[in-house]
Amino acid sequence: MNAVPQPLPAAGERLPAPALAGLIADALGVCGLPSDDAASVAELMVEADLTGADGHGIFRLAQYVRRLRGGGVNPRPAITAQRLAPALARVDGDNGMGHLVMRRATEIAVDIATEAGLGWVGVRRSNHAGPASLYVDSLARRGFIGIYSVVASANHMAPWGGTSLLLGTNPLAIAIPGGAGAPPVLLDIATTVVSYGTVKKHVLNGTPMPEGWMVSKIDGTPVTDPARSGEGVLLPIGGHKGSGLALMLGLLAGTLNGAAFGSEVVDFNADSSTETNTGHFILALDVGRFMPLEVFAATMARQLDELRHDAPLPGTDGVRIPGDRRAVLRAARLREGVPLPAPLRRQLDDLAATLGIAPLAARF
Repeated sequence: MNAVPQPLPAAGERLPAPALAGLIADALGVCGLPSDDAASVAELMVEADLTGADGHGIFRLAQYVRRLRGGGVNPRPAITAQRLAPALARVDGDNGMGHLVMRRATEIAVDIATEAGLGWVGVRRSNHAGPASLYVDSLARRGFIGIYSVVASANHMAPWGGTSLLLGTNPLAIAIPGGAGAPPVLLDIATTVVSYGTVKKHVLNGTPMPEGWMVSKIDGTPVTDPARSGEGVLLPIGGHKGSGLALMLGLLAGTLNGAAFGSEVVDFNADSSTETNTGHFILALDVGRFMPLEVFAATMARQLDELRHDAPLPGTDGVRIPGDRRAVLRAARLREGVPLPAPLRRQLDDLAATLGIAPLAARF
């Protein structure tokens, strides 16, 4: 696992999670979200920061504010759901904040799976909803296996063998209940070698990118200067396999739901006024329909323990089960605070001044 380039380590001072949540909620409230909705989005954004998804937490606040103020996102959506079959439903997000839409879709998936054993919920007319891990984690902690994907909110990858930006990072997240107080086994991966949020962090911090993340769409040479990221395309994981996976997930999350895919995708980084019609899907599977949850958890714990204690491959730190680092980070950041790079802190202070709300320094 250590051969995969890791996200840029966060640096700078550490701030308590409640301070970040308060700033986010106030900023979104100024943009028209009802207080309960603003608090709900803030909770999910800070959870992203706590669990190490630094490119999807408070880092995105200024972008969300731009789209809300520019009319690209509906601050007071009427989110609706249609039951399509005993185990199927589709949610129309009414162009609301993606976090609110996906939280609703996740609850519907739980309701259906509780009744039918399996619940598949498709989503259309949504927006960027943060890291995929948020929603499958919620399912796994309630005894369900969760599977989630989304059409990314901008295209940064070409189809294998092509040059046009027609595919997104289209992530895949799978979570399996850990049981007995253990965190879920949770895989959350982009279908590109690295997420574009990580690229944006390098742009913000002015830090060079490793070779192998992006290539120039003009001549195919590596792009390592973050200032040139706009002329690059992200590379898929596993070559043609990652490209194919991005395509299939995009068809399931986008096309199947009547949501955007391919050239229909609106780049929410560059456009603050156009509805994106983002599509997602989430699946909940009731473990208890196969065996008692405690039996499943005990069996899985034994099998995972065997994997963790495998002899380390030379040059690595040994086996790491998906979700382990996430759990360790969350505990540390709850205790020590969330690290904010200096450029992001300045951006947030400027945003607070523009919106007329208390800056971070006044919140802890």
